[in-house]
Amino acid sequence: MAKKYVYFFGGKKADGEAKMKNLLGGKGANLAEMVNIGIPVPAGFTITTDVCTHYYDNGRKYPKELAKQVRDALAKIEKHMAAGFGDPANPLLVSVRSGARASMPGMMDTILNLGLNDRTVQGLINKSKNERFAYDSYRRFVQMYGDVVLDLKPESKTEEDPFEVILHAKKKSRRVEFDTQLTAQDLKDLVWEFKAAIKKRKGVNFPDDPEEQMWGAIGAVFGSWNNTRAITYRRLNKIPDEWGTAVNVQSMVYGNMGDTSGTGVAFTRNPSTGENKFYGEFLVNAQGEDVVAGIRTPLPVSQMEKAFPAAYRQLMAIQKKLEKHYRDMQDIEFTVQENRLFMLQCRSGKRTGASAVKVAVDMVKEKLITKKEAILRVQPEQLDQLLHPMIDPSAKVTQIAKGLPASPGAAVGRIVFSAEDAEAWAAKGEKVILCRIETSPEDIGGMVAAQGILTSRGGMTSHAAVVARGMGKCCVAGSGDAHMSYAEKIMRCGPHILREGDWVTLDGSAGRLLLGKAKLVDPDPNSGDFRTLMAWADTFRKINIRTNADTPHDAAVAVRFGAEGIGLCRTEHMFFEGDRIDAVREMILADTLAEREKALAKLLPYQRDDFVGIFKAMGSRPVTIRLLDPPLHEFLPHTDKEIEDLAIKTGLPAKKLREKNEQLHELNPMLGHRGCRLGIAFPEINRMQARAILEAACTCKKSHGIDVHPEIMIPLVGDVEELKRCKADVDQTALKVFTERGMRVAYTVGTMIEIPRAAITADKIAEVAEFFSFGTNDLTQMTFGLSRDDAGKFLPLYVEQKIFKEDPFQVLDQEGVGSLMKIAAEKGRKVKPKLKLGICGEHGGEPSSVIFCARIGLNYVSCSPYRVPIARLAAAHAALR
Repeated sequence: MAKKYVYFFGGKKADGEAKMKNLLGGKGANLAEMVNIGIPVPAGFTITTDVCTHYYDNGRKYPKELAKQVRDALAKIEKHMAAGFGDPANPLLVSVRSGARASMPGMMDTILNLGLNDRTVQGLINKSKNERFAYDSYRRFVQMYGDVVLDLKPESKTEEDPFEVILHAKKKSRRVEFDTQLTAQDLKDLVWEFKAAIKKRKGVNFPDDPEEQMWGAIGAVFGSWNNTRAITYRRLNKIPDEWGTAVNVQSMVYGNMGDTSGTGVAFTRNPSTGENKFYGEFLVNAQGEDVVAGIRTPLPVSQMEKAFPAAYRQLMAIQKKLEKHYRDMQDIEFTVQENRLFMLQCRSGKRTGASAVKVAVDMVKEKLITKKEAILRVQPEQLDQLLHPMIDPSAKVTQIAKGLPASPGAAVGRIVFSAEDAEAWAAKGEKVILCRIETSPEDIGGMVAAQGILTSRGGMTSHAAVVARGMGKCCVAGSGDAHMSYAEKIMRCGPHILREGDWVTLDGSAGRLLLGKAKLVDPDPNSGDFRTLMAWADTFRKINIRTNADTPHDAAVAVRFGAEGIGLCRTEHMFFEGDRIDAVREMILADTLAEREKALAKLLPYQRDDFVGIFKAMGSRPVTIRLLDPPLHEFLPHTDKEIEDLAIKTGLPAKKLREKNEQLHELNPMLGHRGCRLGIAFPEINRMQARAILEAACTCKKSHGIDVHPEIMIPLVGDVEELKRCKADVDQTALKVFTERGMRVAYTVGTMIEIPRAAITADKIAEVAEFFSFGTNDLTQMTFGLSRDDAGKFLPLYVEQKIFKEDPFQVLDQEGVGSLMKIAAEKGRKVKPKLKLGICGEHGGEPSSVIFCARIGLNYVSCSPYRVPIARLAAAHAALR
């Protein structure tokens, strides 16, 4: 028996159903389902996604059985619609549309009114008694077919659509504004002019044979699966390339037959707010693309009640039936032909994060879905929109540069090119965007002061990206379109030259730089529905959610978003505030132990106060503090002016400062003298930090009644002996502090697993460590042999060419890095069955990575404060799946 490639729908019975989405695509499966539940749908058939796979696997050829199955299905349509395909007296016209299993609105191609030629148009005129309608349909068909199938498109970015040029010229010559004002003769002329343009530009005649037209359209729709916009959309939305698309061939119904006809698009609830109110637009005397093309201003769907009262009443009943049937908010397309309603599509409606939350919570209250279903209906990534300012969707904007969406949200401000200027301008009340080729820890003050950060270099885990996400601050990283000159204080973005003080808008959610001031909207993440959904999520998840926070403010924000502790507090960020950087530099420049300890003594009260503030913000929640990690040269000045300024402050010759810089310089600092290696070379640094932590814990316990159990984390351990020595320093310091204070606090010492060797020898390390925290930023870097700060130059190419499915610095590489994590977890828990395991890399807030961490048994994930709700919801998804 031949394999079935074509599924018919029409009348009261369809070959398919909603559950067959993988085979029939979303559109085909839902058209079949609507027929099966008694909703009026024009008859048609779906060519399966299997044909798409065969088409690409076999040099764009179809299965041999397909042609006969298409002819048989077409005959069924002719019977149901009482018309003949290609019949000049009673023509059947069809639409040819795509339909993947995942909704990809506008990404693939559609053709309407197929089957028209100079003979069948006369039949349509005689049948409809409406010459204008017939030629309007004909010119639309020639335009769409010429664009989609015959590929008559603009030859350059500056050229307008050739069909629109002809149409505009016709309207101008007739002195009319809208297409609807053109006469039948005008439209007939356009058909001829469109065909002449195709012949002139493409060297082919427009096909008159309806069957040739249909197969050309089917091939074009299958071909559009791999057009640039579809590929990009799939990559952004993680839709597998191998899924393919189905093709839907459906008999035409006409919304452009005059004032008794129309077309529209609607949602059963508001897709922006989630309000339970029918929402949409329609046009009288129009076809489907007119509603979304913006050529005419659509009317609110509520006004359809006046234009087509009976059809409107039927539409209201159908939209309620569909939502109840699918138990989800539906996006529907419909046409009214001479006061008769037809449904052309229904699908789960795309919605904002705010709408997704409200719809899910409301549907539980309405007893349409369960709490479990509500949690799974909201994608963790959607919560980003609730936590950051967004560009008003209705705002008109001009994009001038593109980069990586490093930290979501939006920001408006004036361009500055240095951290110092950012702080100075902000102190005067100016809103600024800090524009840097790349940022360093020295820029932290300017990053705090700025509304958003733009860099022309760096990736999703670059300094700018990581710090911005931690602050909940908008950031676009690695924008190669933005060419900055610090000397001239200008930035060139294509033809645009921007100077210091010019206004720009950053769209961190989409990685865009926009000209001027765009209007922003500020979502409220603490709405009742948000709290309700997150409370439900917390009852189902099995893994704890912590935050990466370095300041009391960050800690307080994270607690407000539901953080259950701190998984990573980076002590080095504290060193850049106020005068303490001078003490840090004094310590680095010291030649003797005594001089270093003197400088460290100046830092001690600063660090202690920092930890007191963080412990107070976190209450009794656990706090993991990483001891100093970056190489020392990062704290020294590098420009001549900065060196001269430091020379004046310290009284040391500038020459000596330059020599120290050269002495500390490393060819590969990320693999150099940093982390536990610093603690071994200069144990007094670890001792000072351990003292600051433990004294702060004692102060909180005695003075504030907070029972703090600090977790002290040794970074970059690759050998158990490194951990033994660093832990010994911490333990000895603890004994001294407890003796001096006359009290004790419980503390633990653990390590970051961020070197592959540490993962492989985790059983030995677990003999000493009391917890593991996976530092997946460095673990990814070292496992792949990639520099995360430089890989942005080629990683997009790797993803584009499908060498990597995802950027491994954005989405955890479960096959490689994940295997090392599993090895470490299993080996560590063989030694200590209750060994606490967590993750503190940037992957701790990425939903699929959170799900993986839950699956391999981690106790917690830790992420930036503004991603805590995302991680909470992803953890609930992990438990429910």
